[in-house]
Amino acid sequence: MAEQSVRWGILATGGIAAAFAADLVDLPDAEIAAVASRTAESAEAFAERFGIGRAYGDWESLARDEDIDVVYVATPHSAHRAAAGLCLEAGRNVLCEKAFTIDVREATELVALAKGHDRFLMEAMWMYCNPLVRRLKALVDDGAVGEVRTVQADFGLEGPFPPAHRLRDPAQGGGALLDLGVYPVSFAQLLLGEPDGLSARAVLSDEGVDLQTGALLSWESGALASVHCSIVGGTGTTASVTGSRGRIDVPDGFFNPERFVLRRDGRAPEEFALDPADGPRNTFRHEAREVMRALRAGEKESPLVPLDGTLAVMRTLDALREQVGVHYERP
Repeated sequence: MAEQSVRWGILATGGIAAAFAADLVDLPDAEIAAVASRTAESAEAFAERFGIGRAYGDWESLARDEDIDVVYVATPHSAHRAAAGLCLEAGRNVLCEKAFTIDVREATELVALAKGHDRFLMEAMWMYCNPLVRRLKALVDDGAVGEVRTVQADFGLEGPFPPAHRLRDPAQGGGALLDLGVYPVSFAQLLLGEPDGLSARAVLSDEGVDLQTGALLSWESGALASVHCSIVGGTGTTASVTGSRGRIDVPDGFFNPERFVLRRDGRAPEEFALDPADGPRNTFRHEAREVMRALRAGEKESPLVPLDGTLAVMRTLDALREQVGVHYERP
């Protein structure tokens, strides 16, 4: 018996919203019921592109639409608090893009709203829902590499981006850390939890956002994580986890990997590859399926992307920004 379709609303019409919508269209148990943008023209064009029945030229109308089961918030992260908060207050369930918010204060407010209105809320950290990343975490948790000693992860874009670009605009939460650094930090915390200490250095732009940031995170266990992000240099987006008895290497695209290699002392290397049945490596389907599974089960958050974990990552990002001197003016 087929599952009843989950009715999605999409808030925003940019590139990430389009990529997510394209994957939803391919899911037989998902329906894109409505889309909203700040302008009717943008919403109508998006609706026509993806065969969506209702297009709203304002966020409020989408938030009030009671024929929507969950809203995917795909605005820049500077608007996540306002957009997701509007939907939660109207009684909608929400999947909100990452970085979850500008800072942990806004993130805490959204979590409180979700709990106060008894709604589902999840950060759209698609990496955590990826089957291969889940396999990697299971191996680490099962002791495949022994006690974790070091984690390394990097994410950089070549650029250059002009000063007016979103990635360099302080008003939009610009900089490498929130847009890209959230991935290496989330990868490290997926495996080790919230760090006990950290140290960071950054190169700042004339606008006051970080062009690149490097950080060392530390845990009382003795584990260390080296994380790096950049909008002025394209990195390999690699990751590695080294333990007392072995190592896991993710050769490229650690946040949506195609394969990784487990190297254990005294054994031949073992390669783990993405199952073709799971679809292409850059799919958002795993994330969407997890949201729909949780909604059908009556859950208010996902065990794969728990809200406590999201808040912990935001605390780390806040501490790193404070150390490197990146500050955003917020109301």
